[in-house]
Amino acid sequence: MTSPVSAPTIEIDIASDIVCPWCVIGWKQLDRAIKQTGIAAQVRWHPFELNPGMGPEGQNIREHVAEKYGSTPEDSAKARAHIAALGDQLGVTFAFDENSRIYNTFDAHRLLHWAGTQGLGHQLKLALFTAYFTDRRNVSDRAVLVDVAKAVGFDAADVEKVLADGLFAEEVRKGEQFWHENGVSGVPAMVFQRKHLVTGAQGEDRYADILRQVAAQIAVEPATKPAT
Repeated sequence: MTSPVSAPTIEIDIASDIVCPWCVIGWKQLDRAIKQTGIAAQVRWHPFELNPGMGPEGQNIREHVAEKYGSTPEDSAKARAHIAALGDQLGVTFAFDENSRIYNTFDAHRLLHWAGTQGLGHQLKLALFTAYFTDRRNVSDRAVLVDVAKAVGFDAADVEKVLADGLFAEEVRKGEQFWHENGVSGVPAMVFQRKHLVTGAQGEDRYADILRQVAAQIAVEPATKPAT
């Protein structure tokens, strides 16, 4: 009697920025697709800065999108309303208002890298999404980062040391460079099983189709390998 073949676990690498609303939306859609299909997934988050030159004081979102994309105030308001509506459908509160700001996220990515080595990278990533989009907190403020990390389970002194000593800066820069060198200019960028790159928030059904297709490929791969 042959042993039953266990269901595959799909590796999913996600490049994203904490201040990217489409990254939250894409993740929520993917998470729903994972639950819908029942296919196991191992998610790894990777650093990507949409605005690496942003100063510590941040910038008003309306001003930022006008400068960066040429959007009118009306276009910006419509885009925020659309994102907020999608968030409502997915259980995410986007608390935008006229004073919302976008911030530098380099320190947050350093902290996320460290959290990943401690097995809590995923939890911290989601907590930072909530801190920024729902609670409207300044995720470039080290006191805020310490507070959010403490809520996830980290010791404040350890977090403060990582931030104060500039730890993992090189690792984050190298990680960001990897995605840029591989042609990624926008996020979310998801790589399934280290082979299949998908960019942008694709929707629950599309992600479900991708998961099924990748799982089917994994299932037949052993049978196609030559005998040794």
